[in-house]
Amino acid sequence: MTGRAVHVVVPDGIDDPLRPSGGNTYDRRLCAQLAARGWTVHVLAVPEAWPRVGETGQRALAQALAGVPADAAVLVDGLVASVTPEVMVPEAGRLRVLVVVHQPVGVADDRDAVREREAAVLRAAAAVVTTSTWTRRWLLAAYRLDPARVHVAPPGVDAALRAAGSGHERTLLCVAAVTREKGHDVLLAALRRVGRPSWRCLCVGSLTAEPGFVAGLRREVRAVGLGGQFVLTGPRTGAALDASYAGADVLVLASRAETWGMVVTEALARGLPVIASDVGGLPEALGSTADGRRPGLLVPPGDPPALAAVLHDWLTDPALRRALRGAAEERRTSLSGWADTADRVAGVLAEVAA
Repeated sequence: MTGRAVHVVVPDGIDDPLRPSGGNTYDRRLCAQLAARGWTVHVLAVPEAWPRVGETGQRALAQALAGVPADAAVLVDGLVASVTPEVMVPEAGRLRVLVVVHQPVGVADDRDAVREREAAVLRAAAAVVTTSTWTRRWLLAAYRLDPARVHVAPPGVDAALRAAGSGHERTLLCVAAVTREKGHDVLLAALRRVGRPSWRCLCVGSLTAEPGFVAGLRREVRAVGLGGQFVLTGPRTGAALDASYAGADVLVLASRAETWGMVVTEALARGLPVIASDVGGLPEALGSTADGRRPGLLVPPGDPPALAAVLHDWLTDPALRRALRGAAEERRTSLSGWADTADRVAGVLAEVAA
């Protein structure tokens, strides 16, 4: 193989502002960083509701890869690769395939057939990059992959201005698509238990991923009379998202599953503490200060009473709020940027392409 070129296969719509996601951000930023390092990046966007796939998506992927020269380096988003072994396994014999796994399909769907298909793709690939150490460990345990071929490149985060906060220290922010997996129902149930003191929770994220779940959540909010406190804003990007962070006092993420949690590091980059589920890669994203202090609090996933107790402590204890804010301020100085992410992936690509 000559030159430094890579074909990057991604889900169609990764630039759609109405569908922001950590995976989309990772793909976009990685492509930009690789190009800045001198790689020729050919982006192949494949239409389909990934990871749900039908014949149309299979054909589109097959056609996209058929146009890639033999022996070329191809980086494929795991949402596309993991559900298409019929296409990916044969192509892995012709191309130098690197799969980036944001979230294993087999985590959300543990059926044997689903996991066997994902495992077949990852075993056939020349290399695999995961976005957290937790994900790497999960893949090695579940699919018995060669450890030498599975690498970690956590998402980066941009430096940001310190969040000024709400002024009354009781504004909670949740940045996530409103879905069952992200645990908005758990968060609402926990906040119902908190009662006093008063609080406000802004839930910023897509409302279209699971319309039925969103409708049920809205009905519950109305039924318990919290429409003015528990607010679903829809997705926000750019300056609007920055303003949401700037006016918040804590980030809350009640996810049932999470392989990293880019919003956690986005909050920490602004000096905001985090209350999150103790699940998957979230503790890894939260990290700690040099002297071992957590810049936030972790709670068991799917446990409204436990989350309510932690939220009550945070809302009622000024000393706790100050301590967590101080740890978050220190943690923001040790966060890695997207250049670090790209350096790791570029190193794996260079090995794959050699």
